Amino acid sequence: MKKIKYIALLAFVATGLPSCSLYNKPVAMQEKVEAAWAQVQNQYQRRADLIPNLVETVKGYAKHEEGTLQGVVEARARATQVVVSPDRLDEASLQRFQAAQSEVGSALGRLMAIAESYPDLKANQNFMELQAQLEGTENRIAVERRSFNEVVREYNTYIRRFPNNLFAGMFGFEKKSYFEAEAGADKAPAVKF
Repeated sequence: MKKIKYIALLAFVATGLPSCSLYNKPVAMQEKVEAAWAQVQNQYQRRADLIPNLVETVKGYAKHEEGTLQGVVEARARATQVVVSPDRLDEASLQRFQAAQSEVGSALGRLMAIAESYPDLKANQNFMELQAQLEGTENRIAVERRSFNEVVREYNTYIRRFPNNLFAGMFGFEKKSYFEAEAGADKAPAVKF
């Protein structure tokens, strides 16, 4: 009788382990998606942290450009208020986040255009360092967005494959949204002086 119990327990464990993997794997993948999202937010926060220093540096040179400087500060404030929780990475949330970040990018573009009008500012060491840090941060944002999309692709593919899709639906694993290019990003911006 004791031997039958052990055999039954062994049979139960042998059949139960694969189903544990069907649950644990998407959990691990979901954690990777959330970690990748945290890195994206980290880089956007780095950019937001650089903006006040950049604005203050430009302020010293471009006193009559107050409207543009205020626009950058306001865009930054609005962007930092848009928070997307890692467990709500749906298309609508990402679009709101991306729109707010796009507004910051546009405001920074106007700020850099102002800097072109002030040769002394362009030669200022603080401004040059901040500009280089901002450029590096923009590159980091692009890298983290790409990494995020790769992790989301792996996760979405896994939970949609058979038989994983049966377990994913049963345990509430939902498809995550990608970062997508902004409308009009396929056209080069017009540069006018």
